[in-house]
This record gives sequence, structure tokens and C-alpha cells, in this order.
Amino acid sequence: MKKIEQYLTSYAAYHRDPRNLTTHFFGIPLIVLSILVLMAQTSWQIAEVTINLSLIVVLFLSAFYLSLNRIIGLIMLVLLLPLLVVADILAAHYSWLLGVPLFVVGWVLQFIGHYYEGKKPAFVDDISGLIIGPLFVVVEWLFHFGFFAALKATIEAEVGPLKRHTN
Repeated sequence: MKKIEQYLTSYAAYHRDPRNLTTHFFGIPLIVLSILVLMAQTSWQIAEVTINLSLIVVLFLSAFYLSLNRIIGLIMLVLLLPLLVVADILAAHYSWLLGVPLFVVGWVLQFIGHYYEGKKPAFVDDISGLIIGPLFVVVEWLFHFGFFAALKATIEAEVGPLKRHTN
């Protein structure tokens, strides 16, 4: 399995324009929420416990992120669990009526960002980009606040820093 540095470096190569990064800060959480809302529609009753597909996905993603880096994986888990609760509430009241528009808006933001970037989305070349995207957004926030400087330096040594724009 790849290391976190490899995944993030590969993903970062497609995301060096700050405008693209900004659209991802909004678009990716919307996409994740929309997918969780839509997946919450599929559930199973086991004894007296209801388990839905969104819970299974969050547990899988959290296990994957934890396997890459315990601290960052724990941060992802702490962020995904409340998102899961929100998704379950939204799914109970709005079902696909909210999930689909959130999904579309999230992807529109992604493609606007990649217009500025001048590059296609990372998942086009590597499907794992769909799983790395949420991780990347959180890690970029952590970098912004001065955390994980060594990881940031490793990534930037390979793909360069974010571009600066004067306009």
C-alpha cells in the first residue's frame, strides 16, 4: 500500500492553484455529504440496530485514513462522524431531494476549480483520488494552520508550493 505522502503528493500535483483549492474546500465536503445522504437510504435492520450504507462507508474510509496516519486518520474520523449524523438526519427528511443537488453543486465547484488549475481532476488518472480528495482538503487545512510541516515540505519538494496569483 502507498504511504500518505505518496497519495497526497500525487493528488497535490493536480491542485496547485489556490482558486482550485478554495473550490475544493467547499465542493468536496458537499460531495461527501451528498454521497452519505444518498447512501443513508440503503439500510438493514440487524436485531434492534439499523445499519445503513453511509455508516459502512464512513467506517471503511476511517479505517483507511487511520492506516495511513493515526493522527490525521483520527482527525478524519472526528470530522466524518458528525457529517454522518447530519447526513442521516437529512436523509430521513429529504432523501434524494437534497442529496442529488448537493452532489451536483459539489461537482460544479470541482470543475470550476479545475478550470482555473488548467488540469483534469486527479481521479481521472487514478481512481483513488476520489478517496484521497477529502483527506487532501483536511490536510491542506492543517497545513494552513501550521500543522504537519514536514509532510507539507515533502509534498512541496515534489510538486512545488501553491501558485501565487496577482489578480
